[in-house]
Amino acid sequence: MLILAAGANAANATEMTKLDQADKTTALAGQEHVHEVEPVALGLNPGAWVALSMAVFIAILIWKKVPAVVTSGLDKQIDAIRRQLDEAKTLRAEAEKLRAEYAAKIANAEKDAAAMLDHARHEADAIVAKAEVDATAMVGRREKMAQDKIGAAERAAVDGLRARAADAAADAARTLIAANHGAVADKALVDGAIADLAKH
Repeated sequence: MLILAAGANAANATEMTKLDQADKTTALAGQEHVHEVEPVALGLNPGAWVALSMAVFIAILIWKKVPAVVTSGLDKQIDAIRRQLDEAKTLRAEAEKLRAEYAAKIANAEKDAAAMLDHARHEADAIVAKAEVDATAMVGRREKMAQDKIGAAERAAVDGLRARAADAAADAARTLIAANHGAVADKALVDGAIADLAKH
């Protein structure tokens, strides 16, 4: 349609040019009484030939479907641009979705890290408390063992002292008996012991 409009404008311009030239020729002829002859071929002046050539050119363009080709090319470009815009929108939506997912993952990771840190603190406190209880129990066991060893050593010392005292008493008794008793005293003791046995 644009090409047809351009051809029509060219034809109108050619007709206007012809009219202007005719007016000038008439004016010059009136002044000088000289008539200029315009070249003519096959009965057509130059303006008609230009208009005819433009019409033929426009007809050839229409016959070869050039406007349809241009329109289809523009339509293809428009479709390609539309597809690119749709792809860009899709990519942007995917990017927004990925950004939201990563933001959620980062938030969850921060929450998990805080929970892990809190759990580690509780476990450390529990381990310290258990270590304190175990240390107290171990100290108590060690003290009891030490006290038991001390008591055993004391008992052993007392038993040793008693044994020594008994040995010393026996030695003293033997010494006293040997010093104070003779055969007569021994005979009296033996007779008394026999008499006691006979009573029972």
